[in-house]
Amino acid sequence: MKRATLRDIAQAVGVTVATVSRALKDYPDIGSATKQAVLAAAERLHYAPHPLAVKLRQKAYKVVGVVVPQIVHPFFSGVISGIVDVAEAQGYHVILSQSDESYEKEIRVTQMLQATGVDGLLVCLSDQTVDVAHLQALQAYDLPVVLFDKISSALDASTVVTNDFQGAYDATAHLLAQGLTRVAHIKGPAHPENTRQRYAGYLAALAAYGLPPRPEYVAECQHVVHAEGFAFAQQFMALPEPPQAIFAVTDAVAVGALMALRQAGLRVPQDVALVGFSDWAVCELLDPPISSVAQPGYEIGRQASELLLREIQQLRDDEPVAHAHRVLDATLRVRQSSLRAADFSPAVR
Repeated sequence: MKRATLRDIAQAVGVTVATVSRALKDYPDIGSATKQAVLAAAERLHYAPHPLAVKLRQKAYKVVGVVVPQIVHPFFSGVISGIVDVAEAQGYHVILSQSDESYEKEIRVTQMLQATGVDGLLVCLSDQTVDVAHLQALQAYDLPVVLFDKISSALDASTVVTNDFQGAYDATAHLLAQGLTRVAHIKGPAHPENTRQRYAGYLAALAAYGLPPRPEYVAECQHVVHAEGFAFAQQFMALPEPPQAIFAVTDAVAVGALMALRQAGLRVPQDVALVGFSDWAVCELLDPPISSVAQPGYEIGRQASELLLREIQQLRDDEPVAHAHRVLDATLRVRQSSLRAADFSPAVR
């Protein structure tokens, strides 16, 4: 049998979920008639609060849940730091979970977090996620959800993202401005909005320079890993007219491409220029250092956490929840991998 919820009681009595919650906690601002109606409906519907949620409330815990594709990841570690700093400053605890880029696991962990009694969720969608019905269902129970980095327009929720389009445009234009007209792109999977925006930025830069896209210069990752960058770079270099430059959807893919180019005896950037995306710390340590588009991970986490805590408070105050959509600037960090040797200066980052 499905566990009765606060929303079920609210619908039966004709009041808000917040009113039901206050009535069950015997708040003095709720009239006795309303309290009696709520208690009667709760008994009729066999409502019982989740035991872990009760323990959390008894200890006055305030908790938010965070779901990311990978916890141990250079970009997401920065995001998580921003989330935790804001949440802890407001007296909240943070429960972290990861989807491993799996839609099915994302469903399981978000439902688990709801069952623990979290006050809200911060979610970066998995690469496999297209249907967001599982998150819409949580919202229906007045659980606030804020999306960051990988989002979906199908969910009516606040979002915080990088300007992936502009970052990709700048990266591609940087290569084209040096006269490198044959620029390949190793793109991400078709579904995630952020990788779609990066591909769109790449195409827009080609169009701005009067260059048509060449299908043989575009390859699509399924898992966005080092091995795919390696394989696709080999594929590009085997073409009758190989590209002069490669723009990779992430730094992991760019590193794989760099290894393939070096294995083939090609020099970077003299033979093939290379740019990644995310600006992992490892980019500066490689030989040559890899140019990359920096994402403000910490700031994404900070702002997403602020939006979620605001929505949690709005629900507690029985106020309309106001969603916000924030797009943060991406910054191209130019290093040796994308500059011809004659143009390179150690002063350029």
